[in-house]
Amino acid sequence: MFSRRRISVALAGLILLALGGWLVGELTGGGDASGGGGSLPGAESGFEVVALADLPPEAEETWELIERGGPFPYPERDAAVFGNREGLLPEEPHGYYHEYTVATPGSPDRGARRLVTGSEDELYYTGDHYESFVVVDTRT
Repeated sequence: MFSRRRISVALAGLILLALGGWLVGELTGGGDASGGGGSLPGAESGFEVVALADLPPEAEETWELIERGGPFPYPERDAAVFGNREGLLPEEPHGYYHEYTVATPGSPDRGARRLVTGSEDELYYTGDHYESFVVVDTRT
């Protein structure tokens, strides 16, 4: 027969194994990235995921305007269809993406910073006028 000590050690080992598996899943992105109901839209694009709070503060201001539906500082340009001519974002039909100006303090014009939204709730940020993108996580 098994002793109580062996059973206790085996049980403790199983618990550690389960916790280890959960931790590996969280660290490698295998866990639920949204914290409750699905993965982060756009994360499958392969771009780095960055918290909204880690972007320039003007990006958060622009996101709040998007959430409210405006008014936008450049009404003739903000919410315009983003054509993805650079081909960096996942290929989607024309009209899928829309772009919004992220103010650049000291810039005499719109500057190079933009938020780009996708029809499936994706949110991308570029700080270099479409040379590169990151996926924005607005939940953190």
